[in-house]
Amino acid sequence: MTLDQSAPAARPRSDVSAGVGLAGLLGLALWLLFCRNYAGFAEAMNLPGPREPLSGPYAALAALLFTSGPMVIWSLLVDKVHLRASTGIDWSNPRKISEIRDVSVVKLAGLWATWAIIAGLYCLARWYWDGRYLFAMEVLGAAIIPLVILSIPYVLWIDRVMVNPKDHAWHFGAMLLGREAFDGEEVKKHWRSWIIKGFFAAFMISILPGGFAVIVNGQIGELANDPFRLSLFLIELLFVIDVQIGTVGYLVTMRPLDAHIRSGNPFFGGWVAALICYPPFAWGILGNILAYEVDTIGWGGVFEGNVMALSLWGAWLILLTAIYAWATVVFGIRFSNLTYRGVITNGPYKWTRHPAYVSKNLFWWCATFPFIVSTGNPVDMIRNTFFLGCVSAIYYWRAKTEEAHLLGEDAKYREYHAWMEQNGVITAPLARLRNRLRQRGATVQAPAE
Repeated sequence: MTLDQSAPAARPRSDVSAGVGLAGLLGLALWLLFCRNYAGFAEAMNLPGPREPLSGPYAALAALLFTSGPMVIWSLLVDKVHLRASTGIDWSNPRKISEIRDVSVVKLAGLWATWAIIAGLYCLARWYWDGRYLFAMEVLGAAIIPLVILSIPYVLWIDRVMVNPKDHAWHFGAMLLGREAFDGEEVKKHWRSWIIKGFFAAFMISILPGGFAVIVNGQIGELANDPFRLSLFLIELLFVIDVQIGTVGYLVTMRPLDAHIRSGNPFFGGWVAALICYPPFAWGILGNILAYEVDTIGWGGVFEGNVMALSLWGAWLILLTAIYAWATVVFGIRFSNLTYRGVITNGPYKWTRHPAYVSKNLFWWCATFPFIVSTGNPVDMIRNTFFLGCVSAIYYWRAKTEEAHLLGEDAKYREYHAWMEQNGVITAPLARLRNRLRQRGATVQAPAE
C-alpha cells in the first residue's frame, strides 16, 4: 500500500475520549478499596461471614462490573456514542418486529452455532481444563444459558434499528441454513471476530484472580522499607488495571456502544505474531525455545543491597508499566488484540503508535538484564540476549501487521499514521532515521555514471 506522506495539520481526534478510561479506572479503584477494607465494612454493618478482605476469584470477576459500568455510562451520557453513524444504527426509524423477524432468526442461528462450535473447541483443547483456565471455563459455562436467552430480545431489538441487519452473523447463519444467498467474505469476518473473542476472553478471565488477590491482600506498610517488594506490588497493581480494563474490552463488544468489532486482522502473519505471545503457544515458544531468563539474576539481584539504586530502578520500571497500563486504559471498552474497533490517537498514542509494545519490551530488557547471569557463562549471556532480541522482533512484527490492517480499514488511521510520522515524539525521529537509511541505501545501489 502506498501511503500519503503529507501529514494533516492536526492529530486526528480519538474515537474514544479520555473520560471513558478514567471513569473505569475510578470504578475499579473504589471496588479495590472496598475489597481491601471489607472486614471493617462487614463489622460495621454486622454482615454474616468472615471478617477478611474480599480477595477471591469472584470478587475479581465482580470488578469487571465496577470497571465497565462507569465506562458504559460515560460513553452513552457524555460521549453519546450510540448516536454515531459508525454504529450502523438509525434510532429514528425502527422497523416492526414482523419486518425483521426472519432476519433475526437467521442471525440467531448463526450466533448459537458459533457459540456451540467455540464451546466444542474449548472441550477439545486440554489446556482449558487445567490450572487457572478452570476458572474461565466455570465462568463461561455459567454464562452460556443466560447468554442464549438474552440474545433473543437483544437481536430482535437491535435488528429493528440497524441500517443493515444482515451483518456477519447473519451471513454465517444463512450459510448454515442454506435458504438464502450469503457472502463468504462476511462469513470469514464473522469467524475472525469470534475466534479472537473466544481465544482471548478465556485467557483474560483466567488471569483475573491472581493479581487481584495480591493487590487486595497486600500489606503496604510492610513494604514501605523494601523498595524492591514495593516496586513489585505497584507493578502488579498496574497489571491488574491493564487486565481488568482489557477484559472488559473483550466482553463488551456491543454495537450500540460503538464498540463492536468492525473487522479482525485478515493477515495470517498478524495472527501468528500475536498468538505465539499467549498460552498455549507461548508456553512452548516464548517459554522454552526463546527462553531469555536462564540463570539471570534480574534487576533485584543486580542492585541488591543498594537501596537508592533499587528505588530509582524500581521507579523506572513502574513508569514503564504505567505507560503500558495507560495504553490499555485509553481504549476504554474497545481494547482487544487483532481487531479494528475505531482509532485511538490520545494518551500515550500521541508519542508512538505502539506505546504498549515499546514500554513492555523496555520493561523486559530493564527488568531481566539478560546479559547478566549468575553462572558468569558467556554462552548464557549471548543466548539470553539474542532470544530477548527475538521476542522484541516478534512485537515489531506484530506492530507492522496491525498497522497494515488498520491502514487498509480507516482513512482516519491513515491520517494518524502520517501525522505521527512527522510529529510523534518517538515515532517521528525513528521515521526520519529510517528515511535517511533508505536514501543512503538507494544512493549506494544507484549505478555509477
